[in-house]
Amino acid sequence: MTIPYCGAPPAPADLLSAWNLDPIVLALLAAAHFGGEWRLRGRSGPARLWHRLAIASLFLAFVSPLCALSSALFSVRVVHHLLLISLAAPLLALAWPQRRAFPLAGLSVLALVHVVLVWLWHAPAPYALALSHDAIYWLMELSLLGSAVWLWRGLLAPCAPLMRVLLIHLGIVAQMGLLGALITFAPAPLYALHFLSTLPYGLSALEDQQLAGLLMWVPANLPYLLAALLALATHLRTEERAA
Repeated sequence: MTIPYCGAPPAPADLLSAWNLDPIVLALLAAAHFGGEWRLRGRSGPARLWHRLAIASLFLAFVSPLCALSSALFSVRVVHHLLLISLAAPLLALAWPQRRAFPLAGLSVLALVHVVLVWLWHAPAPYALALSHDAIYWLMELSLLGSAVWLWRGLLAPCAPLMRVLLIHLGIVAQMGLLGALITFAPAPLYALHFLSTLPYGLSALEDQQLAGLLMWVPANLPYLLAALLALATHLRTEERAA
């Protein structure tokens, strides 16, 4: 049987002790934390807070028992990925902002690359491959996180054109909703690695998959909708002051 990076699916009774103590991951997180603290020393504003919250969200995703639980439940794997692309990525973008706006075409390309990666890694075959090989697993995780950070930095850049930002946010909401709907309404389980691992948690594989689709359909879109509304509100305030 294939054992994913986060370990074999834990029994519910063992979940709270199923921490991932991989020394390489712990060392990288510690280096990212202290390196960021050093680089951000003396900087005004909440950048250090954003950085700390981003590292905390990565710790939750890769070290806490959530990592092990994602081996058992596809719905938790979706939560794990949402921590990367919808929480850690915008926090890192806020802590390390893009000072100048990307070219319009560049911002659109970043959005397209990120969308393609989200769809790719949630397709059954690439997903199964990622959970079968540690190197592919880290390719999945780092490509999702990295593309999301670059995209969020572009979307949150102070000079980013409002209409392009709003259209990209709405496009991501639409594609995330479509992917979530396809997963939710699939008539049969799609992810073979979870066919049996969900049963100890009182869910069938199909029920777990439907929950995952709903998470991707609704909660995953909230950060993009919020960011779009904040961008619009900031623009309106700027226009009002100028008038």
